[in-house]
Amino acid sequence: DENKRIQEAKFKTFGCASAIASSSALTEMIKGMTLEEAQKVTNQDIATYLGGLPEEKMHCSVMGKEALEKAIENYQGAPAKEPGAQIVCECFGVTDREIERAVRENNLTTVEDVTNYTKAGGGCGNCHDAIRQIIERVRAEAKPAATPKMTNIQKIRMIEEALEREIRPSLKHDGGDIELIDVVGNRVIVAVRGACAVCKASESTLKLFVEAKLRELVSPDLIIEEVAP
Repeated sequence: DENKRIQEAKFKTFGCASAIASSSALTEMIKGMTLEEAQKVTNQDIATYLGGLPEEKMHCSVMGKEALEKAIENYQGAPAKEPGAQIVCECFGVTDREIERAVRENNLTTVEDVTNYTKAGGGCGNCHDAIRQIIERVRAEAKPAATPKMTNIQKIRMIEEALEREIRPSLKHDGGDIELIDVVGNRVIVAVRGACAVCKASESTLKLFVEAKLRELVSPDLIIEEVAP
């Protein structure tokens, strides 16, 4: 329309009920969107809109997403996005780029997953090794970089900040307090003060509240140890 938003969307499919449902859902979802917004719709969005799809029918939502991409390209007069794509599955004409995208967007881990989402590998099976290689490559690329190891000084500062900001105010509210004595590796040595020093539940408080909060805010490996007053 005049606001460059999709006013009407229609589809034609000769597939099963899941293909019809996915296509119908997609046309409803994109009404009122700009082309840029519509391009961001994923097959998972379609499945969620429908309240979920069986794994073996997820390829119907993928086909809907791909049909939308081609429709937008056709409207814009743009060339195909993947000129260098290579056919991997000859039986169903699925390219390496399509498999890569399905693996990346849906966190697929097996050939069976890929078949459910793209139909690739669902015929003669000759492409299974190629599909496995694509899965391994994409998942290797997606692995997060190793988190730099925290220095002891950084760890102590973060523990002190967590104690001051998140832990001590709660303990003081009930008349207690806590003091950081030392940090040895992942051992956080503390002393309880005030009401906490005579409270029978102080051990539970240290484990269930203080240790849990420090693990959440600083490191999951931290262990709280109390020293005698």
